[in-house]
Amino acid sequence: MADNSLPITSYSVRKIILERSWRAKVGHIGSALSVADIIAALYSGVIKAEKTKSPERDRFVLSKGHAALALYAALHLKGFISRDELETFCGDGSALGVHPESSLGCVDFSTGALGQGLSMAAGAALAARLQNSRRRVFALLSDGECNEGAVWEAAMFAAHHKLSNLTAIIDLNGQQAFGYTEEVLSMSPMAGRWRAFNWDVREVDGHDIKALQAVLSSPASENGKPRMVVARTVFGKGVPFMESKIKWHYWPMSEEEYRLALAAIEKLK
Repeated sequence: MADNSLPITSYSVRKIILERSWRAKVGHIGSALSVADIIAALYSGVIKAEKTKSPERDRFVLSKGHAALALYAALHLKGFISRDELETFCGDGSALGVHPESSLGCVDFSTGALGQGLSMAAGAALAARLQNSRRRVFALLSDGECNEGAVWEAAMFAAHHKLSNLTAIIDLNGQQAFGYTEEVLSMSPMAGRWRAFNWDVREVDGHDIKALQAVLSSPASENGKPRMVVARTVFGKGVPFMESKIKWHYWPMSEEEYRLALAAIEKLK
């Protein structure tokens, strides 16, 4: 069993994101960099994670599945995925695709179609209660994903059933595949919307590891409300020429861009 308290660094997560996306010649780099600190915080002692699917482990749903490289990086740094497995990312027959799949033993839920993850997480949280289990459920969503109506159906369901064992996190980076969220379909004020749906809402700097760990580790709400952590982030964080640029949702790196990106994250060590 892995030592769940052993910290992983967001620098290491970012380095793996850049290395693997370059090798596979795929995009979704900016989205993965956006959540690198959130994933590092979750897997540095917050989530009770295990390589095998033991019943009492916490559950994690990466609802914004296109950021899977950040999750794979954390799972590798925790010792759940070997270096050889990581090398297969996006290769023929690999269990490590652009989106996570539950065929990989340490991934709880297959995701990719946006808007579905919170429903899975709410169901898992209700199942834990029905089984008298103390396990918790975490879900990471994108802010653009909140344009999907299914998200708000799950929000109502979780609040109605007082699923205080459920914590959702929104990666509030302000952009989506084809534009900025304020221009495509504004969700402002994001925190206010979730409070209106009767959630216990916290707001935090999504790149402050200590602040993230503090809010994610805090006791469940006494009034039974599910918790929403609105994490303010920068898309492409750590690589200046990618930050807040729409093209880095899908765009793969050139050799020169790869060299510049690796050099940029060295400053984050």
